[in-house]
Formats: sequence, C-alpha cells, structure tokens
Amino acid sequence: MSTDGGTTRREALKTLAAAGTAAAIGAPAQAASPAPASARPASAVGFREELAMRVMQTPLADTHEHLPDEEERLRGQQVPCDDWGVLFSHYINSDLISAGISENTLKQVVARDVDPAAKWKKIAPFWPAVKNTGYGRAVRIAIRELYGIDELDDRAIARLQAGYESVRKQGFYHKILVESANIESCQVNCLSGPFKESRQPTLLLQDLSIVGMHIGPDLKAFGGPAGKDVRSLADWHEVIRWWFEKYAPYAVAVKSQAAYGRGLDYEQVPAETAEPVFKKVLEKTPVSTLERKSLEDHLFWYAVEQATRHQLPVKLHTGYYAGHNSIPLGRVAANPSQAADLCRRSPQTQWVFMHIAYPFWQDLLAVAKHYRNAHIDMCWAWIIDPLAARQFLKSHLVTAPANKVLTFGGDYIPVECVLGHARLAREGILRTLLELVDEGYLGQRDALDLVEPLLRGNARRIFQLDGKLGRLAKAPWI
Repeated sequence: MSTDGGTTRREALKTLAAAGTAAAIGAPAQAASPAPASARPASAVGFREELAMRVMQTPLADTHEHLPDEEERLRGQQVPCDDWGVLFSHYINSDLISAGISENTLKQVVARDVDPAAKWKKIAPFWPAVKNTGYGRAVRIAIRELYGIDELDDRAIARLQAGYESVRKQGFYHKILVESANIESCQVNCLSGPFKESRQPTLLLQDLSIVGMHIGPDLKAFGGPAGKDVRSLADWHEVIRWWFEKYAPYAVAVKSQAAYGRGLDYEQVPAETAEPVFKKVLEKTPVSTLERKSLEDHLFWYAVEQATRHQLPVKLHTGYYAGHNSIPLGRVAANPSQAADLCRRSPQTQWVFMHIAYPFWQDLLAVAKHYRNAHIDMCWAWIIDPLAARQFLKSHLVTAPANKVLTFGGDYIPVECVLGHARLAREGILRTLLELVDEGYLGQRDALDLVEPLLRGNARRIFQLDGKLGRLAKAPWI
C-alpha cells in the first residue's frame, strides 16, 4: 500500500517506530462507545496499526513557515550561515541561550567565517540540557532522517557536515518537504517583503503580510512597489488596496505578527481621527502612544476589511514569543480575550489565531468553541511544548468543532527542521487520537475519520486551497 505522498506501509511503520510511537500502537485500545463491528477493523491491534498508517500516510497541509525560496537558500541567502550550523539558527538557539550559552558563542555557531568542524565544541556543553526539548527533538529527528546520524558527538560532526552538503542541492526542498515529510504544500509568511513571488508557487504558497500596512506604517516597503507617492491617509488606503488587488488572487491569507509589540485590542477608529496622526507620521513629527495606537487601529481594520472583501482569512500571532528574555506574559495573557473581541467586531472575517496562544490555550479554545469565525492554528506548538500541544488537541476535539483546528505549521526558516517538526506533529496527533479512543471519548471509526480533516482537509477548506493552487499554477511571475 502506498500513498499520494509516496509512503509505503512498511516505511510508515518504520518511521513511526523511529518517532517513538511503537509503544502507543501496541497498547490495547478500549473504546467505551465503539463503532459497529462492520465499520471497524477486526481487532484492536489492527485498528491501532490502521490509525498509525493513516496518520503517517496522509499528506500534511503545512499552514505556516518562514522559508526562503530554494534558490535563495542555494545562494546562502536568508540564513546566517550555509553549513550544519544553520540547523541551530532557529528556535533551538533560544533554548541554548536559556540553558546558559553566551550570545557571543552562539553567534559563532551560526557564523559564516567559523570552521564547521569547530562549531560543535561550542554547543556540546549545553546540548544535554536542550536536546530533549521540542526544539531539540526537531533538530535531532531532522539530523537522523536526513543524514543518518542518531546521536550528536565529536565523532559525528564530519559526517553531519558531509550530509548537509550532500542534501543541500537543487531540488532539496521537494526532497525534504514532499518526499521525506509528506507535506503537500506550505503556507509561507515571507520575512523579506510583503509578498514573495515564489519560484515554487504551488509548493510554497504565500501569505500577504499586513503588519507593515498598520504598524509604522512601512511606507517604503509598501508604497514603493505600488508606485505611489504617499501624501495623505487616502493615499495610503490606495496603496493598501493596490496590494490586495495585485496579490489577493494568489495569497492564501493575510498575516500580522504585530502582537510581538502590542495587544490585539484594535478599536474601530474612523479615518477623520487617524488622518492628523498619519500626517504627523509623514512629517516625522512626534506622536503620543495613544495617537500611535489610534492610527494602528484604524489601519488594521482597513486592511482587515480588504482581506474580508477578498475572502482571505486573517492570521494573527498569539501567545508565546520567539527569542529569549523578552516575553511580557501579562500582555500575552490578554490575547485570547482580545481575540474574542475581534471575532465579535467583525463576524464576517475568518480569523486564524496562531500558536494556540500558548501558554493560554484554554482561553483561546473557549473562543473557538463560542465564535463561528474563530479558528486555531497549532503551528509552532508541537515544538514549543509537545505535551501541551497534545493536551490542547485532545481538549479541542471534545470541546470545539473539529473543523476549526489546523494541526501543523513548522514555522521554520531552515527547511531541514520542518521535517523534524512534522514527525513530532504526526506522533502527537496519533497519540492524541489513541488516548481519546482508549479513554472512551472517541470510537475507533471516529478516530480514523478525523485523520484526513486534521492533517489537511480543514486547511484545504479554510484557505480554499484548490482554487488557489489552480491560479498559482499559472502565476504571471513564473
């Protein structure tokens, strides 16, 4: 048996065993309300294996990445270095700093002018402290799957560098994402501009970034390509409309990570209130904190109105911060309640709240249960806290409608680590479904039927991927 992702039954079992789920498959399943005998496998063992096969073999719709295009990676762009150190440049670097490595030492690990063979000695003292975190496990799985290295030590580094060089060749995105991770498409939030005209448009689908439309605003990044000399708020509105008219047919959603710098408490501020503040910004005159917020609020809602008119879901960062030594937990805790206000203020907008608002996921789950237009994306969650991610999904499936959760987004810049994250997500989804069956919350048929929507069906529907992929296949820039 093979899948449309190319995974055979034997390969799937081998991968599940390597991911640490063999014990889960072999444990007894006892459903309090089982499906009729005619609708389920003949034995409990058969059911567990069948569920494992479906979880491994169903392609993932990846709803959030920061991947540069492959050609940029091959030129060494958008990453700090072009050797095995790049695997330690995103997320695991934060755990290393939390564990005690100095920022200066870490900079050398990801530097271009440091011999790859010398980098391991800088990480080695801290590796035991971080290798079992979600970030650490994603890196270890990627190294094992891509380079055949089970344990990092002094003897493995030469093989690691050789493996990195052998994989990082033309076509390696397809090899890692499609062939190894069984991902059918990724949704990319480009970090180098508002929208990336990707050379692989049907694999690397793109969000349209709205953060610079309302934060700043970023007159150069948005006004320049639009060819507009911005002299008034009305001009800026025209710039925003230009971006939507040009890219909305090809974008899968809009995205804002403004929650890194402020709350999600966006008031619906009229243009006449925002106009004088915008004029001050143009004139580079100081504005107060309240004035700045009123302008941001107005521009946020203007962008959201455009997104809604073009039937684009609005993705918002919620919860945990990337990086280290900076998270304002008090403000982050308010994200779920503010998310509820957004749903109430614009019921016609499809809101996608990212990262499960970790660690305040129970409050966000209440929002998804209550509001028809609220969806929760588990992107990043499986590596922030794998156990909390499982508990979130377990609670969601018995609390809120199952068609409102998106279960995977790698959220990585280095494509190699997406593979590790995808393995963790599949393992977590499988264990979650098995636990719900064992505890009697799901019947066996229920669990089997949930695999397709959880792994890709929900994403396909929420982001209207079939239509987008058809247009992207004929994108004018390719």
